[in-house]
Amino acid sequence: MTPAEMESRIVRYGDLQPCKTAFIDAHTPGSDQKENFTIIGGGVSESPDQHVHIGIPHGFNIGAAGQPPKCRNSLHDHHTAEVFFVLKGRWRFFWGRWGDAGEVVLDGGDIFNIPTGIFRGFENIGTDYGMIMAVLGGDDAGGGVMWAPQVIEDAADHGLILGDNGKLYDTKRGQALPQGVEPMPLMTDAELAKRPEPTTAEVLPNHVARYLDLYALADKKPAKVIGEHGILRDKPGFEIDFITRGSATAAKHSHPHPSVLMPMRGHWRVSWDGGGATLAPGDTMSVPEDLAHSAVPSMTGEASLYHIVATGDPAGATWKG
Repeated sequence: MTPAEMESRIVRYGDLQPCKTAFIDAHTPGSDQKENFTIIGGGVSESPDQHVHIGIPHGFNIGAAGQPPKCRNSLHDHHTAEVFFVLKGRWRFFWGRWGDAGEVVLDGGDIFNIPTGIFRGFENIGTDYGMIMAVLGGDDAGGGVMWAPQVIEDAADHGLILGDNGKLYDTKRGQALPQGVEPMPLMTDAELAKRPEPTTAEVLPNHVARYLDLYALADKKPAKVIGEHGILRDKPGFEIDFITRGSATAAKHSHPHPSVLMPMRGHWRVSWDGGGATLAPGDTMSVPEDLAHSAVPSMTGEASLYHIVATGDPAGATWKG
């Protein structure tokens, strides 16, 4: 890989292209200021306006959400894993049919593997623009988004209709459902009754890892955050490691599947036969399968990054093993 070829697989934080009409709540007050980013993979955006930075299949998707203070993302669910880590700001995550079953507040570097099967939402409770990065299981990210019924009803009151084809139609722009397309049906009471309502105490131990704890654990070797033998045990079709200055190595290694490097703190120098590149916090780098590479901090000071690699396991519901 030449440096130019590899640069095409790097998405710089400052080059991210947001979409403000990605989802059904784009006009709903309180959610109408959020920005969505599709970094790797097709993502789950319901809007044709969404820009995809890297379309190469990885076995998972990488996205992000940027929101000003007091802006929230409405209650929704996916068929596959949805893992967030906080890049900037302070965020409250909440879940349940009405968003009141449980909640957790996350700060920079904290990571949350939200259990499948429950509606979840999040809001920026900090004082400045915040950014959370997301990993979604599967190349098709579970086939789309499932919304809590009240989200679909509220959206219709503000001009947005979701078709059963997974596409949005904006009546404020004079759009209407095409012939043969029906409105997305609301979940029935029977379907909703099957959804669990786990408490905060039930969710936190197995699904949330704190940055400071991970930093301490990764002092000598990378910490396996998500995986069959991870701190958060799951088999979502990918694994996530956390690496610091103390556990980084200049020895080159490779993976049989594409992998992704996402710095959290500090600048990182990625080297491979034929070139090198430096990544900053918020940058996302896709490393091709079987390419030997290394990643080490390039400057003094705090340094940490998240590393994601596909495992070949099928993407699906939260693992119960």
